[in-house]
Amino acid sequence: MDHKERFHATIERRPVDRPATWLGIPVTDALPNLFQYFSVGSVHELIVKLDDDVAPVELPYHSPTSNAIYMAFDFAKKGALSENERTLTAPGFFEDYDDPEAADKFDWPDPTKYIDPEECRRAVEDVPPGRAVLGVLWSAHFQDTCAAFGMESALMKMYDSPDLVMAVADRIVNFYLKANAIFYEATRGKLDAVLIGNDFGAQQALILSAKMIRKFAFSGTRKLVDQAHTYGLKVIHHSCGAVRDIIPDLIDIGVDAIHPIQALAAGMEAESLKKDFGDRVSFCGGVDHQNLLVSGSAAEVRQKVLELREIFPTGLVISPSHEAILPDIAPANIEAMFQAARE
Repeated sequence: MDHKERFHATIERRPVDRPATWLGIPVTDALPNLFQYFSVGSVHELIVKLDDDVAPVELPYHSPTSNAIYMAFDFAKKGALSENERTLTAPGFFEDYDDPEAADKFDWPDPTKYIDPEECRRAVEDVPPGRAVLGVLWSAHFQDTCAAFGMESALMKMYDSPDLVMAVADRIVNFYLKANAIFYEATRGKLDAVLIGNDFGAQQALILSAKMIRKFAFSGTRKLVDQAHTYGLKVIHHSCGAVRDIIPDLIDIGVDAIHPIQALAAGMEAESLKKDFGDRVSFCGGVDHQNLLVSGSAAEVRQKVLELREIFPTGLVISPSHEAILPDIAPANIEAMFQAARE
């Protein structure tokens, strides 16, 4: 199988020669160690050296306030937040509003002004050939809705001013639908899948009730998933944490795979996920990013990957249990993960 065939067969839960793999997205501070260890000079060279199956491409976005689509909305009341400082707990623009008509008061950005279709095409065409191309769109509409108020205020407004929360959420979803359409049209026929999502889980449970997530988030998620499917793309849905209780909802919405199986979060054990959901949805992740890849040995990493392969003969893209590869992860453990996936 080639890389694309292996990726699609894994996502579709068909037989594979070996599981598909995805390194994730190393943060800038992690790159020097990775480049030195693997004797490469770029992320694309690293993908080739690891013989990785997936090449991620983040949607290019450049506005006066942000160079990242996941920071497109300048909601902070006390000055713009940098990428390193961004937080859901900062007081948000809508914190003191209750009337749904207040949604019109914010200066909503127009993605057509800040996304260059030609840059999108170049970014996708620049990846190492033959890989499954993953558009990293995020479209984190629920997290943005929370940031629009500040997290504590948002959770209160969901009870006190639900119509305003929904009005803001709808504006945000419409922004992402418009932004993603630009990317999809510019890269038509060149993408294999997209990564979207919101963080709904903490270490032990959901951050709010499944009922509230269904009410304020999943109608937007369904629109984003349906849009991607109209372009023939697989949809990988990201959420950190203990999200077992909403996996049936994500399956109903139509996601093709769930990312990242945060291995140490409550209820996210690979065996039970495979048993309860493995015939209806695929997964991505599972190699513990909190402890194993940081403090474990290469032999322990190898053993974990072999265990995951036994549990998931297909239907699991072997990957760290978080997409961000941080500087505290030993490159030798990354190497062990890929070697065990290729055995």
